Amino acid sequence: MTKQAGPDLFGNIDPQGDLFGNEPQEPAWKPNPDKVRHRLERILAEARAAETMPWDWSQQSLYKTIFPQMAGLLPEEEAAQYCFQFEQEWERLKAA
Repeated sequence: MTKQAGPDLFGNIDPQGDLFGNEPQEPAWKPNPDKVRHRLERILAEARAAETMPWDWSQQSLYKTIFPQMAGLLPEEEAAQYCFQFEQEWERLKAA
């Protein structure tokens, strides 16, 4: 059975649309750069204030993963600077 284009018996249009269409979709969500910066700064401030690793293994794993991902939501040069600062603090805390 082939699927017909257009509304169904109830007047509803297929919610999936054309799965292989050529129309680019706008992202459903765009991050707020100020909120991203605030979160990165909060993580960095916590690291800078600590003399030894302030996070348990689970939180270390989380921050090591999400910090660069969050920074990647910012302009490239700014993201690189945040990642550099995070790595510096990370290495300092690991050595402590």
